Amino acid sequence: MSVEIRRLDTERDRLGEGPLWDPRDEVLYWVDSNGCRVRRLDPASGEVRDWPVPERIGSLALRESGGAVIALKSGFHFLDFESGTATPIVDPEAGEERTRFNDGKVDRQGRFLAGSMDMPGMNAFRGALYRLDPDLKATRLREGIGISNGPCFSPDGGTFYFADSPRRTIWAHDYDVATGGISDMRVFAGPETLDAVPDGATVDADGCVWSALVSRGRIGCFSPDGELVRAVDMPTDHPSSVMFGGPGLDVLYVTSIWEWQQAKTGNDDDGRLFAIYGLGATGLPEPRFAG
Repeated sequence: MSVEIRRLDTERDRLGEGPLWDPRDEVLYWVDSNGCRVRRLDPASGEVRDWPVPERIGSLALRESGGAVIALKSGFHFLDFESGTATPIVDPEAGEERTRFNDGKVDRQGRFLAGSMDMPGMNAFRGALYRLDPDLKATRLREGIGISNGPCFSPDGGTFYFADSPRRTIWAHDYDVATGGISDMRVFAGPETLDAVPDGATVDADGCVWSALVSRGRIGCFSPDGELVRAVDMPTDHPSSVMFGGPGLDVLYVTSIWEWQQAKTGNDDDGRLFAIYGLGATGLPEPRFAG
């Protein structure tokens, strides 16, 4: 089967991010960060539903108890899909107006890890990485981050991958599954390997890391050793994040950016949602937040 990239019939996103496949209902969630909304696509029917949120949104994760946990500018919130209400949990950076929350994922034990980013200059590195535990306690794991992106976990949950986009680097960390702590930070793929700005990422069943190379208009697949083993050129100039979905978890969904560097781009494929078929790779079901 040859690789096929399909542009899906959904409304354009200003800054699409954070695709999340729900294997229970077989639907895809994602966010429009600048459009301040959570979105959901039912691939079987083509139906799209949106939930507006009060601030710019970086990411979401589904909850075991229903609804979602979302990372907004002012920290962590719960989102009730029935009422559309966003309820604050905790803002780890309260009083800091120069940052907002960005990308996030749930670990195999049900904790939500999400990081913040510096908004004014993007190179002041005021952002940080946090872990939200099921008891709703937030713990800071890393500091000095420009733009938090691409958090994801190895199949066994023991390795945590994380990118800082301005530094053009993806790191790997040892992840303590018992405590949620990170250690032994090392470069997984650096600027020479990437030759691009890394954005959202996911890990497949073989342990390969798939990253949206947002400045190159392509998706990169990296072996567990950090070697670039495959590249897929995209119709959009700015793919932003990736997630395997579909009934067999063998379709790679890709979000993209229309508002690039505070201006709308001229490419009609920017800001669109895509599905890639025939990659010969399968993903892993994303865990739900246990809180």
